[in-house]
Amino acid sequence: MIKKRRQFLILSSMLGLSPYIHAKSMTRYEKAFKKIEPTIAAVQEHMFPNGSKLPSAKMMNVTQFLFETITHKSFDKDIKAFVLEGAEEFVSREKGRFTSMTHRDKEKALRAYEETNYGSSWLSRIMTLTMEGMFSDPVYGSNVNEAGWKAINAYGGFPRPKTRYIEL
Repeated sequence: MIKKRRQFLILSSMLGLSPYIHAKSMTRYEKAFKKIEPTIAAVQEHMFPNGSKLPSAKMMNVTQFLFETITHKSFDKDIKAFVLEGAEEFVSREKGRFTSMTHRDKEKALRAYEETNYGSSWLSRIMTLTMEGMFSDPVYGSNVNEAGWKAINAYGGFPRPKTRYIEL
């Protein structure tokens, strides 16, 4: 009788804790990314603004796509670190004001950062990851309603993926 009661209590405790065991805590990288995410989003929105021939970065969810791509376990760790460090350097360089600058001041800041080797490489990487999102299959969370494909009159390959490659 006591043995069954003990087993029942142990099992009940485990079941009660199970939601917490599977809860995912934010990694150090994810916390760091959240700090610079507004700046990356502002850079992407400056590169792909509303009203151009291509859909806007904001409309296409490319910041979320970038985050999910670089945090995937198969993504190159050096590039992942480079994206974060480049954004942190840019935030520092602009004293955290980039997101509130005028369009003209953002252009000047980005052009000045582009003049540095590090900044040029970082902006190129952000552009590449942003375009990957804009023109990827919509199943990955970007290229909303195939707007990127429609804008350039080109479509993804077949067979199309049925599920995301990222475990959310």
